[in-house]
Amino acid sequence: MGIIPVGIIGTGSYVPERILTNKELEVMVETNDEWIVSRTGIKERRLASSEQTTTDLATEAARRAIVSAGLTPEDIDLIIVATITPEATFPSTACRIQERLGMKKAAAFDLAAACSGFIYGLNNASNFIALGTYKYALVIGAETLSKITDYTDRNTCILFGDGAGAVVLGPVAEGRGFKSFELGSDGTGGDLLKVNDNGHIHMAGRDVFKFAVRVMGSTAEEALRKADLTKADIDLLVPHQANMRIIESAMERLDLSIDKCMVNLDRYGNVSAASIPLALAEAAELGKIKEGDCLVFVGFGGGLTWGAAVLIW
Repeated sequence: MGIIPVGIIGTGSYVPERILTNKELEVMVETNDEWIVSRTGIKERRLASSEQTTTDLATEAARRAIVSAGLTPEDIDLIIVATITPEATFPSTACRIQERLGMKKAAAFDLAAACSGFIYGLNNASNFIALGTYKYALVIGAETLSKITDYTDRNTCILFGDGAGAVVLGPVAEGRGFKSFELGSDGTGGDLLKVNDNGHIHMAGRDVFKFAVRVMGSTAEEALRKADLTKADIDLLVPHQANMRIIESAMERLDLSIDKCMVNLDRYGNVSAASIPLALAEAAELGKIKEGDCLVFVGFGGGLTWGAAVLIW
């Protein structure tokens, strides 16, 4: 039995209703809208209510992705949830979603690679399907970062938001689907971006920025090389939505114009593992993707971790 071509056959997303604007943050910490927008590109972000959990957001995104794929929950064989904000160590968020949606035959587990988690999840799930172990997999990136954000720390509270994005992976036609993955980590940089002893996000902003600018472009280029493609082949870049200046540096290295890059961080901020699937679902809804397009996903995160994937839609 040969390797089965695997692609994305459905997308879905969900964000909470509550919007936290830069103007509201001006009242909470010493900052202002102009500074936040010029430094990050973020204008607002979504916050989960005190009752909403990561599972709640993820379940709705998953439901929409399954409908988008034209499948039922019973068709799903595997659930992988990329998150750093589960409501409990166990049972996993994936198992909670499996129960809620009645995906009776699905294996389920969570994966933690911070903002790179969704790409790590895609790589795992595509391998299971390519080898014939499973047919359909649900990969979800979901976060409630507001629950670990210190809203007295002006350096980090302006950045993060809550949300979820999901995709269904399955067999696709020859020539379509994932062409390559590139994953990496550097544990020596773990202290640069972490949860501190108080349970809040701590980030050495300048060092993380330099790391991100370096790794975003190089990782995307390496994934393209593995796929025997070049940056001229890219139809749409879907980057981790952390900071507009980081995204712009990746676009510059890949010789891409803004119309070939999906950006929504102005409305959602940095949603960690949910950033890329949230942006992808929005791109699909807006008609920015057509069959045969070459998509590149690229991200970086705490760990330190990074990853990229090349996909023919």
